[in-house]
Amino acid sequence: MGLVAGLLHDLGKYTLEFQNRLEGGARVDHSTWGARIAKERYGQLGALLAYGIAGHHAGLANGRIGDRTSLRERLARELPALHPAWQSELTLPDNQELQAAMRNWFTPSQERVLFQFSVLVRMFFSCLVDADFIDTDEFYRRIEGKPSRRVRHPRLEELRARLDARLAALSAEGDVNALRKHILEHVRAQAEQKPGLFSLTVPTGGGKTLTSMAFALDHALAHGLERVIYVIPFTSIVEQNAQVFRNAFDELGEAAVLEHHSAFDESPDTAWEAKDKRRLAMENWDAPVIVTTAVQFFESLFADRPSRCRKLHHIANSVVILDEAQTLPLKLLRPCVAMLDELALNYRSSIVLCTATQPALRRDEGFPEGFQDVRELAPEPPRLYEKLRRVGVRHIGTLSDDDLVEELRQRDQVLCIVNNRRHARALYEAISTLPGACHLSTLMHARHRRQVLAEVKERLDPNRPQPCRLISTSLIEAGVDIDFPTVLRAEAGLDSIAQAAGRCNREGRRDWRCSETLVFATANDEWLPPPELKQFAQVFRRTYRLHEGDLLAPDAVRAYFKELYWQKGKEELDAEDLMGLLKGSDIDSLPLETIAKRFRLIDSVMRSVIVPFDPYTGELDVDAADVLLDIEFAPGLARRLQQFVVQIPERAFSALSKAAAIQPIAPERYGEQFMQLVNPSLYDPRVGLKWDEPEFIATERLVL
Repeated sequence: MGLVAGLLHDLGKYTLEFQNRLEGGARVDHSTWGARIAKERYGQLGALLAYGIAGHHAGLANGRIGDRTSLRERLARELPALHPAWQSELTLPDNQELQAAMRNWFTPSQERVLFQFSVLVRMFFSCLVDADFIDTDEFYRRIEGKPSRRVRHPRLEELRARLDARLAALSAEGDVNALRKHILEHVRAQAEQKPGLFSLTVPTGGGKTLTSMAFALDHALAHGLERVIYVIPFTSIVEQNAQVFRNAFDELGEAAVLEHHSAFDESPDTAWEAKDKRRLAMENWDAPVIVTTAVQFFESLFADRPSRCRKLHHIANSVVILDEAQTLPLKLLRPCVAMLDELALNYRSSIVLCTATQPALRRDEGFPEGFQDVRELAPEPPRLYEKLRRVGVRHIGTLSDDDLVEELRQRDQVLCIVNNRRHARALYEAISTLPGACHLSTLMHARHRRQVLAEVKERLDPNRPQPCRLISTSLIEAGVDIDFPTVLRAEAGLDSIAQAAGRCNREGRRDWRCSETLVFATANDEWLPPPELKQFAQVFRRTYRLHEGDLLAPDAVRAYFKELYWQKGKEELDAEDLMGLLKGSDIDSLPLETIAKRFRLIDSVMRSVIVPFDPYTGELDVDAADVLLDIEFAPGLARRLQQFVVQIPERAFSALSKAAAIQPIAPERYGEQFMQLVNPSLYDPRVGLKWDEPEFIATERLVL
């Protein structure tokens, strides 16, 4: 099928009209002829290929009726005559051989056959557009006398050798380190198991990150898999985890690890114009280790644009580690589960659900169309939980902000996590005069947050303890290695509370009975959580009543998720009815464009702003314009500038733009793709970017 798509995708260039185009004539549709011939020659399989062939520039269309011209309309349009030379120059595979080969390879499940066909369309679309992209780039590099862009990546065997050396150097002294070593050895011993679905259920502090990578490399080498894809729930920790792996791979790390998130993604509306092809980063995931976000991973798998889809075929034949698997948005959980299951079933991927709070996603746990035959890699998760137990969880009722301030005043070292940035800022301002008052927010860029965390860790040093009262949003729950004696946590879901508890007595220096995570409801209506978080908190309270004595035990976690999924119901777990849309279609009417538009893990559009100033001095910290001018492929600079990026809502972005507080870098080259803050007074070293009322702030600076 790949050969058919490759041979036919530009078939419309065998026309006199296209030859005239080469001499400066009008644009010509050169894609539709190939789609038409594919369908005529190969029937239903050809119809699947026709979507990708017809859309290899504009993107995948619906089979019938959509905003983009549908495939049905494309196939019915009048086309210029094909020159007969194509039939002697292109040798297409025999139809019967192709049908037989596909029957032997692809055996769809009848209950979701159209979903499986939609994935197959995107996979071949990915192969086609990536090959077309690379071929175009290689052509221009040849005629310009430039070397090929293709690089030799380190082999997986080399990476495993470096990781083995790093793991061997880790200390095995102490009970916790000995247990981490036991977990590592037990998990790696199972790498020979056949590819498929796995879970890795290890409590916080059990060494999941490097253990999962060690298993993935062993498993890939045992079964001829090509790469490891590490999927992280939050953009804020992509860089952190990528650096952990680079360090683990020693001198091979830089060449081995590609991090890919959405902060500087190309515009889908312009990304595939021929004149822009060579400006795009080679983000096709052709590297041995990929570190990416859940948003980038899943939205690509349901996408319709060439620039978003070109990486998909490299997900096949890979080990996919889904870190913090419980964080997938409930409104799209059924399509996400179906996609992971499909990758394991028909694309030779192994999926590892890696978390301390394993969600109840199996069919035997009541999840609709859930996973089957998931193999646990960790040694006896309930026993591990008991051995790594470091904290107790207790609900302390409803607290006003004054009550919270008093709780914070009474403790020298305490972390308080609340559900929104405004609440965090208000609390911080209320305690800012107390010794060791600190604040963390996503309105700070990553480099600034690292500076704050370095100060916090210094204050928490057990050899030189100092007062430390940290107010944070939930961002601190995402893999931040920090150890407080007490944590206060606003009501949320049990998985969030478990993550908060992972910042309490993390190193196990104290008896768990003396280390508490105290959960509270807020008395201030201004800080009430949104409806979905409110439901999570309600399910948490019910679970707390039933499992008060041991709230973080695997049984309690399983009960929480089963209750939550039951309350949501089958419809709310696929709020956009994507599975229903597909079940109601056929091969000729796949709603590919509609699905891509509806599949959004994050509802609100976030925009990236580069903050080039040192937060404490206001001096220029990085010259983003110079960085951009030095980079041939603009989106490839994400790693160099990501640490200076703050992501804000669209309305905040508009307000800052209107106040001329942000301006584009090299707009003649990149348009508004790269916006940077030009008013350093809007960035506060205590709370980060202040975008409220930027018009007033901008005017205030003009007053003498």
